[in-house]
Amino acid sequence: MTSDRNKKIAADCWRRGNEALSKENWDYSIEMFSTAVKLDPGALLYRQTKRGAERKKYGDNQSGSKMGVLKLAGIKTKIKNARRKKDWAGADQLAEEGLSLNPWDSALNAEMATACQNLGYDDAAIFGLKVAIENDKTNKGYYAELGTLLEEKGEYKSARECWEMALKLDPMDGDARSKITSLMATETRVRGGYEGADKSSGVRVQSAYDEGRATREQRHQAQKGNAPDGPGQSVEADLQRSIRKEPENKDLYLKLGDFYRREGRLQEARENYEKAFEFSNRDANIGEQVEDIDIEMLKDQLTTAKDEFNQDRENPEAKKQVTLLSKALIKKEIDVFTRRVERYPADMRIKYELAQRFIRLKKWASAIPLLQQSVKDTRISSDALVALGKCFFADGKKELAKRQFEKALPKLSADEKEDTFKEAHYLLGRLYEEAKQKAQAADHYSEILAVDYDYRDTRQRLEDMEGQE
Repeated sequence: MTSDRNKKIAADCWRRGNEALSKENWDYSIEMFSTAVKLDPGALLYRQTKRGAERKKYGDNQSGSKMGVLKLAGIKTKIKNARRKKDWAGADQLAEEGLSLNPWDSALNAEMATACQNLGYDDAAIFGLKVAIENDKTNKGYYAELGTLLEEKGEYKSARECWEMALKLDPMDGDARSKITSLMATETRVRGGYEGADKSSGVRVQSAYDEGRATREQRHQAQKGNAPDGPGQSVEADLQRSIRKEPENKDLYLKLGDFYRREGRLQEARENYEKAFEFSNRDANIGEQVEDIDIEMLKDQLTTAKDEFNQDRENPEAKKQVTLLSKALIKKEIDVFTRRVERYPADMRIKYELAQRFIRLKKWASAIPLLQQSVKDTRISSDALVALGKCFFADGKKELAKRQFEKALPKLSADEKEDTFKEAHYLLGRLYEEAKQKAQAADHYSEILAVDYDYRDTRQRLEDMEGQE
């Protein structure tokens, strides 16, 4: 939590920033607002005012600094590193630094939102995603993330509208369809008498953790540590009472399952989804939620097992547990995705995901037909082509592999899909090198080095070829 002293300094910086803003001293005002955000990152007003000053500085040109392109590229690389280390405070500050150069950058606004969400600054996260969407209305992921955040805040109608936009962008998205159905039911339940309980619970947790800045884990602990005194004091207790009155009402079990899932209490969420499934005459949409929870639980168990193994790599039992859970997870995912491929035969994304699991098991013959179908979806065609090329490459069908990589590369950008871009160029370079076509191989290796000078053994391969000339 932000100290009282930092809050006072932040408020003073914000005041001075506003004074500078009134005199059109953009640089100094942004500097003051930036300091306020750094000292009190959970205060949404400071970010909003900073963003307004940044836009005025660049005359609302929608593109920011003309000279800041290289600096922005460096900042985005640093953000990736911070995300990998889960340094969310660092990622947040870097994103704000980048936004001072281009406040319209949708990716930076989304990065800021992700960092704030992980830090527990949900209002700032929502603000960031809304700005990201204003500047990129075609990114389905932004709508999904915003919908999830709004649902957690109890803004079910707005959350549903976000998921409807996600589904409009991707009509085959089964998750979006399920969320819309679930949120419509939730809206109905809230209008039916649970709205007050949601709001009172939100106020209780908010006051305990500084205006909604608590993390999900802290909110869960707050709810566990404050026993409800009666109706309206706890969403969980209110729903449990309602279930006792209507023990066969599937909607109540769904509502309670949703609540537990948001709180990370997956076993309790699964139990309630399972009951909703039974009382719904085995509705397939609800059954999919049970399957999704099973996968989430296995992923959590695997993460825990990996952490324990990393602490003691000499422990054979820890290593065995990681192996067993890894196998259980991929088996479960294959079972689930196989059923969904049958249920949604036109959804190429599910086929692509199933193919990825077969690739991990080196089952090239099972993965290849799925990827060949996935290529038809223009949104994932480049990824599917590269994956298909990797399958042919691993299966010894070099010419077929080369053809897939060559089809994929015109659709790939190092800015948007850097890892896929580098891998496609690398494998194609290897194929040309094996075919003694050194000039073509060198071209592909050079494309990689322009993006990542230390990628695998690319530099060494290029130097070796040049030495042979």
